[in-house]
Amino acid sequence: MEKLTKQEEDVMQAVWRLQGCTVREIVDALGQPKAPYTTVASVVGNLKAKGYVAQSRRGNTYIYTPAIAENEYKRQFMSGFVRDYFRDSFKEMVSFFAKEEKLSEKDLRDIIREIENEEAK
Repeated sequence: MEKLTKQEEDVMQAVWRLQGCTVREIVDALGQPKAPYTTVASVVGNLKAKGYVAQSRRGNTYIYTPAIAENEYKRQFMSGFVRDYFRDSFKEMVSFFAKEEKLSEKDLRDIIREIENEEAK
């Protein structure tokens, strides 16, 4: 799975949120300042070529839907991030954020509790 650019991720976030949408709806969902329609259409074309969105036709309009689930992208992205920046160690990543004070002791306890709850299922 190819990593997305920031612009592609922004558009993909809108597609995931909207599910079935037109380029115009994506432009509106991106907020202010409004991106040019042609730019968003080009980005959607790139996402289609990369296999991230599927295109169907409704009348004279193209509808775009996610071809990849958001959770799948997050899983792939985070795995690559951990591999590239933390020597493939999630433990090292969590330790880094704890040392940088981005995670509190309470946050760590909550994470452990969530893990334990998932394992109990």
